[in-house]
Amino acid sequence: MSLSTVLFLFLAHLGAGIVFTLVLVSRDAGVKFFRFNSGLAAILLAAALAFRPTGSDAIATSTTALTALVVCEAAVLLYWATVGRMLASIRPALVATAIGGGAVAIVAQALIASSDRGLPMQVLTVASFLSSAALLGGACTAMILGHWYLVIPSMQVRHLQSIVKVHIASTIVRVVVVGAAVFLAIVTPLTPFPGQPGLGFSFRHYILTSGGIFFWQRVLFGLAGPAILSYLTWETAKIRSTQSATGILYVDFFTIVVGEVLAKYLLLATRVPV
Repeated sequence: MSLSTVLFLFLAHLGAGIVFTLVLVSRDAGVKFFRFNSGLAAILLAAALAFRPTGSDAIATSTTALTALVVCEAAVLLYWATVGRMLASIRPALVATAIGGGAVAIVAQALIASSDRGLPMQVLTVASFLSSAALLGGACTAMILGHWYLVIPSMQVRHLQSIVKVHIASTIVRVVVVGAAVFLAIVTPLTPFPGQPGLGFSFRHYILTSGGIFFWQRVLFGLAGPAILSYLTWETAKIRSTQSATGILYVDFFTIVVGEVLAKYLLLATRVPV
């Protein structure tokens, strides 16, 4: 993989994650909310496809993963074009198609990234990619929904509370998956190094040397930060302070973006899906 793969995976997972959340928000948020979110998802997926690396990079050039991502992009783009305007009867099918396409693309990417790592690490890589998309999408949608109370002040605060619960759940799942992947990598004597068959390195040694600073930054910004901030958001939403909750969500989303970009880089550098 190349460093451009990091950008490709991040944009694809963020875009697909936003698509996943389209079914989790009440219609009370209004047509413009769904139009904005679907449009944002379409832009991110288009950027992922435009900036995807070419050549020998299997993750970005896999026919299955690429076709599924294009299907997801086409469905969400058509949803954006029709929401609140026409063809209301086909929109549930469009959302289902977009979610299905995004999920297939992410699973295919994970299987390619871990194709030579054995079944346990393959399962954890799939779980890592899916939980990454869920965490990114949930945080982004929660942040936008919190901001939407400035657009629709009369909207019930329970809608924000519901999406924050989803965000907290996705954070917990992400922490568990990363913890399992790190444990497996530590107890594995040698991790195969990309492009050098027969050679490998100790992940335990890696995280305890200067190179491991990226791993600890990933843990701090991408896991510990969101865990604390999502809880603070929940406590703030409980007292119906939507503006304060939204402010916390902005910081929360920033830490998640930093953490997930580092996670993609670490996958590139160590073959461990953290």
